[in-house]
Amino acid sequence: MNPRQPVDIARILLVIVILSALTIGSLYVLRPFLPGLIWATTIVVATWPMMKAIQRRCGNRRWIATTIMLLMLLIVIVLPLYQAISTLALHGGEIMAAIKGLPAYALPPPPGWIHEVPLAGARIAHEWQTLSDAGPGGLLAKIEPYVTIAARWMLQHAAVVGVFVIHMFITVIIAGILYMQGEHAGHFITRFATRIAAQRGAEAVKLAGLSIRAVALGIVVTAVTQSALGGIGLWIAGVPAAGILTALMLMFCLAQIGPLLPLLGSVAWLFWHDAHVAAILLLIWSIMIAMLDNVLRPLLIKRGVNLSMLLILSGVLGGMFAFGIVGLFIGPVILAVTSTILNAWINEQPPLPQVEPAIGQPVSSPAALGANDAASPPRHPRDA
Repeated sequence: MNPRQPVDIARILLVIVILSALTIGSLYVLRPFLPGLIWATTIVVATWPMMKAIQRRCGNRRWIATTIMLLMLLIVIVLPLYQAISTLALHGGEIMAAIKGLPAYALPPPPGWIHEVPLAGARIAHEWQTLSDAGPGGLLAKIEPYVTIAARWMLQHAAVVGVFVIHMFITVIIAGILYMQGEHAGHFITRFATRIAAQRGAEAVKLAGLSIRAVALGIVVTAVTQSALGGIGLWIAGVPAAGILTALMLMFCLAQIGPLLPLLGSVAWLFWHDAHVAAILLLIWSIMIAMLDNVLRPLLIKRGVNLSMLLILSGVLGGMFAFGIVGLFIGPVILAVTSTILNAWINEQPPLPQVEPAIGQPVSSPAALGANDAASPPRHPRDA
């Protein structure tokens, strides 16, 4: 029996310190490029199947497919995002001024048709009448705290995205590099994960890619679709500031609040200005857009990864509050990988304990011991 080798604790601690210092130093050096790297990785992973399909149609010319994907990135993601941010930033002062001017607004009495709304008509009419009886300050007292918090949150996140727009150029460059060298980058990440956790590490990398694709399909595509359809409805109905409301709808949809708040506010404005036909049509259109969320999003998410909707939505909301807009993708990936690894660990059957035999006795397995007990004849009570 070989003697046990002594453990050099000082050497192990020194290696850990050096590796930690190198990791922290590398992240500090790359800090200006991390937002662009995260966004570029997210976009490339989400659109990789599309890029491969374009490459096959272009005769396997990678540079043509990369050029097409970068142009689509500029048109589909960069320009709409820049338009939404610039709209919110340009009219941010007007939004805050409108909120501060709420004391001058007096809510008129509810119209007669409100009482005829099924189920909730009487309750809505009662609350509306209460706000109307409270006078000009009643509306402010009820909704000013909520509106102020929501407006500040929206403007702060718009500012975060506005800082990200500065890194858009870096994002496009990194995305182009990843499109050209995607297989090599994926192979490197898979080897790194396999070196850490063997087969389970490779499965975690695959699950992370599927989670990113699921969120991109289910959350972002649904949000863009709902806000675009809502903006078209506002423009046709003649609601003023339709661009601002569309940008707000996009932010609300990304935050999983839904597009109904700006749309219902526009419906109320149309009723207030006696545009009853346009208001009813916009209300029907708003309900259809809201119902689209329950149909399109689960369908698209299930195409990406087979995870529960509760897990995906928790990751989206928690990730957005924790990391900002990029948390839309980081949050679900963290929860999905953690949940899968935890379930695999729980379902893994531990090996049966091995019984050490006494010196000079043959080794017998538990099954063999049970078989020997069953085969031996019963003993006489006198022998016992």
